Amino acid sequence: MTSTEEAALLQPLIIGVAGGTGSGKTTVSNSILDKVGADQISYIQHDHYYRDRSDLPPKERAKINFDHPDSLENELLAHHLQMLKEGQPIELPQYDFTTHVRKPETIRVEPRKVILVEGILIFSVKALRDLMDIKVFVDTDADIRLIRRVQRDMTERGRTLESVIGQYTQTVRPMHLEFVEPSKRYADIIIPEGGFNVTAIDMVVAKVKAMIGGE
Repeated sequence: MTSTEEAALLQPLIIGVAGGTGSGKTTVSNSILDKVGADQISYIQHDHYYRDRSDLPPKERAKINFDHPDSLENELLAHHLQMLKEGQPIELPQYDFTTHVRKPETIRVEPRKVILVEGILIFSVKALRDLMDIKVFVDTDADIRLIRRVQRDMTERGRTLESVIGQYTQTVRPMHLEFVEPSKRYADIIIPEGGFNVTAIDMVVAKVKAMIGGE
């Protein structure tokens, strides 16, 4: 085996899990974490990379289109993925969804055999998808995704029903149609029914284990 081949084997496997809001991306990601082993995976969510908008007053922050790729600091995420790929730890940003500002503290993420990246828009950004070895798209009906979005934003992010519905109609749905749905064509694997599709998830897990030399 040449030194180039040995270096390639040592490089971590980067998996992207994308899909619309409320599609079940986190459920799929957690299944991969559980079945492959969290000790072998560096887990990163694209949501952590929303741009800090502390320069704007609160009312102006609320008007930002958070469902457009430009609302996220994609260049920083790409840099972090490259660092992990090269065996370097990163400081993962933390974001406050109620105030739309980045928190001062970070979380240290160590490089591991697998880097798992989850996010609605990760396949919409060429610099990100070019770093990924396996791209998984979680495909779920729009009505189910909307219900899950409402429940999450009201319980976890302190939003009102009116604000959630307003955001969905004004930006979430249009941006899904413009950026998220078209990015499905870049996927290597499409999982229908989200986290309830055990067969598809097991196939992904088996593929990952085979690629990293697991059982």
